[in-house]
Amino acid sequence: MSQNLEERVLKIEQRNQKVELDKAWETSWTRRFLIAIMTYITIVLFFLVAKLPKPFINSIVPTVGFVLSTLSLPYFKKLWIKKRKK
Repeated sequence: MSQNLEERVLKIEQRNQKVELDKAWETSWTRRFLIAIMTYITIVLFFLVAKLPKPFINSIVPTVGFVLSTLSLPYFKKLWIKKRKK
């Protein structure tokens, strides 16, 4: 029984470590930077295919808007959680 308990504790600790790493990734600046770059590239490609003017410059505005919206989500998440706890 003691061994079974140790195995269960080890599995819980491993799961907790994975959850902590996932959370660290979700809030990391590396992830945010990659999202911004991938968003910019996607919009540039769309603008090029659609033959819109100045695709490299005009893609900056929607990219910045998207990044700002993702940066504000943690604030709104806290508000949502606070309201749910009531």
